[in-house]
Amino acid sequence: MAIQEDYAERVYAGWLAKVIGVRHGGNIENWTYERIERTFGEIKGYLHDFKNFAADDDTNGPLFFLRALEDYVCGTNITAEQMGLTWLNYAPDGHGFYWWGGYGKSTEHTAYLNLKNGIMAPRSGSIEQNGAAVAEQIGGQIFIDVWGLIAPGRPELAAHFAEKIASVSHDGNGKYGGMFIAACIAAAFAEKDIGRIMEQGLSVIPADCEYARMTRTVMGYHQENPDNWRHAFRFVQEHYGYDKYPGHCHIIPNSAVIVLSLLYGEGDFSRTINICNMCGWDTDCNVGNVATIMGVRGGIGAIGDVWRKPINDFLCCSSVIGSLNILDIPWCASYIARIGYKLQNERPPGKWAEILAEQGTSFHFEYPGSTHAFRLEHNDPLPVTGWIENTTEASASGIRALKVAFDSVQGGCAYRVYHQTYYRPHDFNDSRYDPSFSPILYPGQTVEAKVRLQGPAGQRVRARLYVKDGNEGTYYYGDTVPLTADRWTSLQFTIPSLSGVCLEQAGLELVPMDGKGARGPSLVCYIDDVSFGGKPNYAVDFARERLERWNGLHLEVSQLTYLRGIWTLEDGELSGSYYGEPAESYTGQLSWDDYVFEAKVVPKLGEHHRVNFRVQGGIRSYAVGFAPEGKLALYKNDNGYRTLSECACDWELGRASAIAVRAVGNHFQITVDGALLLDYTDEDRPYLSGMIGFSNAEGSRTHYRSFSVSGLSAHQEEAANE
Repeated sequence: MAIQEDYAERVYAGWLAKVIGVRHGGNIENWTYERIERTFGEIKGYLHDFKNFAADDDTNGPLFFLRALEDYVCGTNITAEQMGLTWLNYAPDGHGFYWWGGYGKSTEHTAYLNLKNGIMAPRSGSIEQNGAAVAEQIGGQIFIDVWGLIAPGRPELAAHFAEKIASVSHDGNGKYGGMFIAACIAAAFAEKDIGRIMEQGLSVIPADCEYARMTRTVMGYHQENPDNWRHAFRFVQEHYGYDKYPGHCHIIPNSAVIVLSLLYGEGDFSRTINICNMCGWDTDCNVGNVATIMGVRGGIGAIGDVWRKPINDFLCCSSVIGSLNILDIPWCASYIARIGYKLQNERPPGKWAEILAEQGTSFHFEYPGSTHAFRLEHNDPLPVTGWIENTTEASASGIRALKVAFDSVQGGCAYRVYHQTYYRPHDFNDSRYDPSFSPILYPGQTVEAKVRLQGPAGQRVRARLYVKDGNEGTYYYGDTVPLTADRWTSLQFTIPSLSGVCLEQAGLELVPMDGKGARGPSLVCYIDDVSFGGKPNYAVDFARERLERWNGLHLEVSQLTYLRGIWTLEDGELSGSYYGEPAESYTGQLSWDDYVFEAKVVPKLGEHHRVNFRVQGGIRSYAVGFAPEGKLALYKNDNGYRTLSECACDWELGRASAIAVRAVGNHFQITVDGALLLDYTDEDRPYLSGMIGFSNAEGSRTHYRSFSVSGLSAHQEEAANE
């Protein structure tokens, strides 16, 4: 069956709706129906304002579990075991990402510990291993949406993937719920009728399971009593309430709410998600699943601006990949849709072929209404109103661009439109699921954009690209270019090599030249084809870095994420330690391929002091460092470290040494204090790109004074291979 023409846009609508639903229910999660009704009465929109909505397990899980199809097999022969390994690769160990409520209490925590200790999926989530109470909690369906989004109009295919990923942590009704929701999402690409969508969901699970019986019972109640959803909730509460099921958050009560809201929502997006929220219980999970179904079913036109504008296309996550914790929703949609086309062995139509082929960080504005999380600021001392909107009035490519407008601008003032490339605690209201970040742009890389001034014809405006260092508040600028009305101008800025910075903005600065203090005309322009790319070239001295305090239990070293261990700043140095397994911390981007990475390492305690390179997650990387018996050792992590090569090395506790790695393709050269000690070529499925990091093992403690990363050009790579 061919994928429909508007597939990518429907994926965007579905994933945007998921994020909306999770935000809508986020701050009343686990509230009862009575508490919500008493507090809010009839809900018609968002209940809380957020600076930015922080990370949530409901959106972490879908995006990062989907990476199994990228890391292992993009097809139906992907295994549950490979999906379980994906958990271990992208989820931090014991913090962020999930609810870590303890073994036997949190289903995800239980499954993670099973996996980490060699109990592979599907046994990791089975009733036989964990018991029915743990296996039938709600998580089997809250992480499932993307598996419906990659299988448009194919409920059986969606259920096939959903069964495998849900089995990593769930079983029985916990697994059937994931299959049902994924199938409903897939069906919504081709079907409008809610009843028929749910029938297709029911078709992929056993007809005699409790999940199916509950769904048909609620559907039957609605058929007899179609007018009052509150009466229907009382029926659900009486027959499927929390008091009827074990555990912290059982799937059946919450799924009954999902079915109810889909039926009584009468096909209206807002009414459906509001009803779901007013029912209570696990609100963010339930509303997120319902919203995805309704977003796919109705498309982007069904989702009003009242829901979209507060989101502004931004999504925060809390994986171990810090640069993937800062996402824009169009990027997510393209990533999901790319996999959907690949599974069907189809080429995307028209403009989507080029958009979905892009691998870097790019902002094209082709999804209707999309903003890619762009923002505005200005240095005008007088009150100025600015706004951005997606438009078809002009475009450099495709049919859409971002329209930027400022009212009553003054000559000589700076008006900026930018993408935020790093986030700090003050950007959020809370510490939901403990996010941490690495920048998505670094010194040495290049920013490109196209801009068009609307006019009038005589208006004089100059433009330049810029980045902002959040550590010092310093702006770095590209060349200044005069704009001509109604003509596209291409801008490019290669950021210089810098030390001690954290780039937190990248964008376009517009400076009107007329006015001389008097109020000038409004400033309107169009922005299109913005991209970040190129090789990094920067250095960090940890004496100039900082701890970022979210709350008393959530402190992060700026620009770093960590897998496990104590990672902090001590005496102007990065300090890492853990009692058993390797302590690991990372920064950078997955896409970095060939580079020289050097760190000043100070062994403090123990016998294992390392740096990591080509890091692709918690179980995929290389490490090199000081080892017992006066050795330097190179390791490969493939769900466990093994030694690739080692040699004698004179190291000692307390003495600082510079360990440098030159990685070109599968060839690695390691020096200590400038002396080449290891030269190794990995011929066994080498990792060809990844972040950089720091680690130690077996109870060691290590300090790091500084590090630098220099991307290698093609010429430098050729020279290294000669």
